[in-house]
Amino acid sequence: MIVFRLTKTEYAYDLTGKGAEQSGGRWNHKGVPVIYTCESRALCVTEVAVHIPLHIVPRDYSMVEIEIPDKVKSFDIDPDKLEKIWKAFPYRPYTKEILHQHLISQKHLIYKVPSAVVQGSWNYLINPRHKDIGLIKIKTVEDFGFDQRLFT
Repeated sequence: MIVFRLTKTEYAYDLTGKGAEQSGGRWNHKGVPVIYTCESRALCVTEVAVHIPLHIVPRDYSMVEIEIPDKVKSFDIDPDKLEKIWKAFPYRPYTKEILHQHLISQKHLIYKVPSAVVQGSWNYLINPRHKDIGLIKIKTVEDFGFDQRLFT
């Protein structure tokens, strides 16, 4: 399976999950590393754009293509079984708690979670502390320029 990550260029080759560890996210608490990826390039753009103020076109980003071997099975979160508040912003502890024990116990390498930004789309979280992290490979890294119309 191929997944994508849109990130500041300086972090393009970083698969430690440090950014999410420092700030936390919808699916992880601060202090718990995770690598957020998307099923498509377009979803990456949308996921990044919702966090950037209008009139500020992001600069110095790269699109990272990551390969996950087909033999690696994901732990899937069914959006139909989530409470209605799961998409709330700011993030609620509810979604963080769903995966917290899994992430810290290093139970799974990949977690398939629904996108709160684009209904029907999927994000794939990679647990960088899992014993099989070496199976995850960066295939390509390309400079990425945002279309300024997204931010006007």
